[in-house]
Amino acid sequence: MSIHADEDDPFEEQRENAENPMRRLFLEYGGENRLAFVVGVVSSFFARVLNLLPPIILGVALDALFQDGKQIPYSKALTESVPFLSRGVATQIAPGSPRGQFWFSVGVVAVAFGIGAAFHWARNWGWNSFAQNIQHSIRTDTYDKMQRLDMEFFSDKQTGEMMSILSNDVNRLERFLNDGMNSAFRLGVMVVAIAAVLLKINWQLALVALVPVPLIALFTYKFIQIIQPKYADVRSSVGKVNSRLENNLGGIQVIKTSNTESFESDRVNDVSNEYFGANWDAIVTRIKFFPSLQILSGLGFALTFIVGGLWVFNGEGPWFFSGTLEAGQFVTFMLLTQRFIWPMAQFGSIINMYQRAYASSARIFGLMDEPSRIREEPDAEDLVVGEGEVVYDDVTFGYDEETIVEDISFEVEGGDTLALVGPTGAGKSTVLKLLLRMYDVDEGAIRIDGTDLRDVSLPSIRQAIGYVSQNTFLFYGTVKENIEYGTFDATDAEIEEAAKAAEAHEFITNLPEGYETKVGERGVKLSGGQRQRISIARAILKDPEILILDEATSDVDTETEMLIQRSLDRLTEDRTTFAIAHRLSTIKDADKIVVLEDGKIVERGSHDELLALDGLYAHLWGVQAGEIDELPEEFIERATRRTARTDADD
Repeated sequence: MSIHADEDDPFEEQRENAENPMRRLFLEYGGENRLAFVVGVVSSFFARVLNLLPPIILGVALDALFQDGKQIPYSKALTESVPFLSRGVATQIAPGSPRGQFWFSVGVVAVAFGIGAAFHWARNWGWNSFAQNIQHSIRTDTYDKMQRLDMEFFSDKQTGEMMSILSNDVNRLERFLNDGMNSAFRLGVMVVAIAAVLLKINWQLALVALVPVPLIALFTYKFIQIIQPKYADVRSSVGKVNSRLENNLGGIQVIKTSNTESFESDRVNDVSNEYFGANWDAIVTRIKFFPSLQILSGLGFALTFIVGGLWVFNGEGPWFFSGTLEAGQFVTFMLLTQRFIWPMAQFGSIINMYQRAYASSARIFGLMDEPSRIREEPDAEDLVVGEGEVVYDDVTFGYDEETIVEDISFEVEGGDTLALVGPTGAGKSTVLKLLLRMYDVDEGAIRIDGTDLRDVSLPSIRQAIGYVSQNTFLFYGTVKENIEYGTFDATDAEIEEAAKAAEAHEFITNLPEGYETKVGERGVKLSGGQRQRISIARAILKDPEILILDEATSDVDTETEMLIQRSLDRLTEDRTTFAIAHRLSTIKDADKIVVLEDGKIVERGSHDELLALDGLYAHLWGVQAGEIDELPEEFIERATRRTARTDADD
């Protein structure tokens, strides 16, 4: 595939197939965190209610204490402003003297602030705990699901794209669950409680304050319809940026040696521009929406101020309004209306956060719902390897309706070594990945000691098989940690013995900190031969019944190859072994050699038998022996066609 090809969202299909992602989020992850949720909800309610007391008490004090000649009973003013307080209770708790009423008001406000602060702390604890626990659970569950998918899933995905889901999308959910839901419930309580108080004080003026509510609801609904697809585009473009950066940083040596810094800067600029365009499109929509909400909210405040002000000035309701409105009530009304109007405008910000979270949750649950081609029976038993006999019975496998290997059949006796050879792209590695059940066969069967691999558990298969690859991967950590990876209960003595058997102990002890030396990211501080010997030590420590060597010495020098070959000879002794090698000299002593071309077996036999056939194997041997001039023209033409096909696939 060309590096200039258009990059579509690799998770678009998963995202579109996710049904009710936010509902699933709460159903599947909210239940186990219900205590934190309840604490957050209850504390939010009481914290908001207590925050309403100071302006209410202020209005009561103004009406009851500071209006010369118009003083109304303190208990009456209190019950009119606090809906849930009865007249009898107010008479009992309200002091009779003005000075006592003043200090009572001060005390109520102080207590409200003190208790409110405690509820604010509990609210923050509850919502943060709820959000953090769900963030942790959903990230680990998503990763666990991702790593259990078959290898075909990863063939068209890049690391940066998957990191974007595990990091950016999960973090965006956490922000909504904490800040968004906290704000939503807080504002909901404020709106309902303030509306109740306003209606209690003066229901006519309260209706004036509520005029913008249906307009805000309609405006918000239209905003949701417009912004939702825009945020999906933003999430997709973030994954592309992450993928490009991860890909380039991983290949920085190739970039430098190829003198392509400017080319790669342009490619980063392209994906960054795509993200900029998608994000700016969403931002423009958002920045138009919020000021419009504020205008609508301000309309309600202005109308309330005009009507209420005229009401107080005139001493009676203007126009078609009736009744009286005290100055203290008007002050309380305006203070609470301001607190009511601003939350209504903030609902737009919460909707904005929700839409971002919705786009992220769709990608997350879309990935979680991704089916795997590897089907493991729930009651599958563990594989028990006895002799280690392996049989491939008419095995056929392909990707996306393209056949990769076809009608592969061979048998390997326990303890024997079978080598797979053939041109690049012949299907050698695929044949052995089927043995590990990285993929499942489309037709035929693979059996170990007569047991079909599809009838046993995946962990037991991979525990029984050791794998040494050409592309050795070392994790960031120490040499010791990389050797014991997968055999975590090994002792230091066992690790050292494995390293000695792999011809690695001597160079390890010469490292600055020996076995505790950090190898760097992907083992960058070690040479290719050193990394390979650590990989072999890892396989030796695992002590598997069956071993796969996938071109284990192809990228090292001759001297290092000799050392690695010595360790491999020890490792393969008395165990069933499969070996892939381009250097045919390393497998000429194999018990059986199978030659593949275009996904099919074209020759089989021992080294001497295959040379006598004077076929593909003999020609490949001739290439490595430097006998190019003696090769038939037909072989060269076929090699040219194969190379052209491989280049096109790449």
